[in-house]
Amino acid sequence: MWSGPPQRDEGLPVGLSAIPVPWENLGPSKGNRESSGGLVETSTSWEEAPGEEHPAAAPLDVSRLRSSSMEIREKGSEFLKEELYKAQKELKLKDEECERLCKVRAQLEQELEELTASLFEEAHKMVREANVKQATSEKQLKEAWGKVDTTLFAEFQAWRASPTLDKNCPFLERVYREDVGPCLDFTVQELSALVRTAVEDNTLTIEPVASQTLPAVKVPTVECNNTNTCALSGLARTCHHRIRLGDSDSHYYISPSSRARITAVCNFFTYIRYIQQGLVRQDAEPMFWEIMRLRKGMSLAKLGFFPQEA
Repeated sequence: MWSGPPQRDEGLPVGLSAIPVPWENLGPSKGNRESSGGLVETSTSWEEAPGEEHPAAAPLDVSRLRSSSMEIREKGSEFLKEELYKAQKELKLKDEECERLCKVRAQLEQELEELTASLFEEAHKMVREANVKQATSEKQLKEAWGKVDTTLFAEFQAWRASPTLDKNCPFLERVYREDVGPCLDFTVQELSALVRTAVEDNTLTIEPVASQTLPAVKVPTVECNNTNTCALSGLARTCHHRIRLGDSDSHYYISPSSRARITAVCNFFTYIRYIQQGLVRQDAEPMFWEIMRLRKGMSLAKLGFFPQEA
């Protein structure tokens, strides 16, 4: 039998280490609640150690911590779900807006493409029509040049080399004889001569008839103070205009037909004056054709063709 002092148990926890008691006094006891000769009640000493927490409080604190943790976890989960729902909703709205903008962009690109194609086609059509018109005009010009009187053009070129208003030059003499004279040849010869001189001198004035008219000069056999009688033709016509010769205060009422004839001659003289003054800067051909157009206007007015507003 071992009679030495008891040894410390190496494998047991500190709180459960064996308490040294004399072997010879160790005897059977009930529940280790009593000991003889200094036996220590180990369970009572461990449970009632001063300064230590009661072991029953630990499970309660763990339960509270678990409950709080679960509550926090649930609230955090709900918050995250709400934020995720908001984010998904915003993302969906943005996707819809992007889709709408893509559709608008595609529509605009299609409209722009159609507009570009339409403009290109229209421009191509205009160029084609312009080319056709230019070709037609050139063809007509060539045909006209084939029909034009070379003598008349030669007279015009000679006059253009040294422009003058002398009606005795070959070019103007022809125009006077064929156009100006017949166009200003009215029934009342005396007044016709005065009108012709005023046109040549650029001193004739044509003005519309006012509500109050001035006394008119009487020409032999013709009553001129009546707005219903033309002073040049002597015919009963409604006169919307009157003429004044030079600085005279006398006025003569004229019919629309007489006004158109006088205006046509005045237009011709205005153009040849511009040529004489060097204001027309064109080649001989277009200048000649403009004179021919003005001569045509005098011929039509002489035949009684004139705009209704005249």
